[in-house]
Amino acid sequence: MSLEVCVLASGSSGNSVYVASEKTRILIDAGLSAKQVAVRLEQIGVVPESINGICVSHEHGDHIAGIRVLQKRHSIPVYANAGTISGIMRQPKSDEIAIKVFQTGSPFEIGDITVIPFSVPHDAYEPVGFRLQTSETAVGIVTDLGMVTSLIREKLKGCHAIIVESNHDEDLLQEAPRPWPLKQRIRSRQGHLSNMGAAQLITECATDTLEHVFLSHLSSDCNTPDTALRTVASQLRLDGLEHINLEISLARQISSIWKHNRVAVET
Repeated sequence: MSLEVCVLASGSSGNSVYVASEKTRILIDAGLSAKQVAVRLEQIGVVPESINGICVSHEHGDHIAGIRVLQKRHSIPVYANAGTISGIMRQPKSDEIAIKVFQTGSPFEIGDITVIPFSVPHDAYEPVGFRLQTSETAVGIVTDLGMVTSLIREKLKGCHAIIVESNHDEDLLQEAPRPWPLKQRIRSRQGHLSNMGAAQLITECATDTLEHVFLSHLSSDCNTPDTALRTVASQLRLDGLEHINLEISLARQISSIWKHNRVAVET
């Protein structure tokens, strides 16, 4: 059973990824308003009440902004680990959210999709990436991480598509009019992955199965789509991986719809 993927939004203003099989529909994060999530789902012919679950990677606002209202309006189950729940519960009106607890490292099922949460280094309570798979397809999602670990490489190997952070260009970050402590945070092991870091991660986890990569969470002032694509594509060429399709996912619009063994469909 194949999976399809659409990045509804990616960036510091909000993040959400739609992953679906023929029978099951999941959101990874819902960092937009509930209204915006509904609008973007409508663009791919999906209604919010058909979503079978929202899996939360961590408690930062650009990943959870819409979950309370989405659950209230559409009765969508929300899944998170204990650390993330602790972070969410420190925020206003969080006691109105009913959250199902998963354990980091332990697979669980939503419909016919197996969800495998795994630890990633980021400045949150218990941040995770996700591998979602069926008998035919595997998709990996790592949108906020400061460094690459052996565990991350392991979980992304064998995936047919991955959504990976490509947050900043090192030179543009250095030149950006940002406070030095913020630059240090971004560069830290619990910060965000650079374009070159994303390129290296892709080449380290790429197998013959990898078809499509969404470059995500681009900084608005420390990166550009052209810079990210150029940096990553150059590294893939050097490593003989030109067959992998690269796509930028943006904050202001949804991505193409990727499906295993099918050319991505522009939306």
